[in-house]
Amino acid sequence: MAGSPGVSSRRGAAVQPGGQPNMQQIVQQAQKMQQQLMAAQQELASAEVTGTAGGGLVQAVVTGTGELKTLTIDPKAVDPEDTETLADLVVAAVRDANHNAQQLAAEKMGPLAGGLGGGMDLGGMLPGM
Repeated sequence: MAGSPGVSSRRGAAVQPGGQPNMQQIVQQAQKMQQQLMAAQQELASAEVTGTAGGGLVQAVVTGTGELKTLTIDPKAVDPEDTETLADLVVAAVRDANHNAQQLAAEKMGPLAGGLGGGMDLGGMLPGM
């Protein structure tokens, strides 16, 4: 019945004759996407991004998943009489680094989100996001 309307003659098509989804192919696609997602998450966990504040006086390095790895404070930023400004700079540097990590995550995970229906928010799937 190769010429019948509505019947796909392609082998392994996602939709079988009669409009039924090919579950084996759907499962294979889901497994492939899961492997890609896991690889992207591992890549993010090992990536490091930097954030700065105070013109570079304070520098924070976080992983792509937002884990703080290092914090560097230039001695010029240390004023014993004004620890509040230093604290603000530290917070700003960490916030900047986390923002950069979220951008990296969006770049790495964005293509995978399109395969999951396009409108899914993967932020909840990433630790620390």
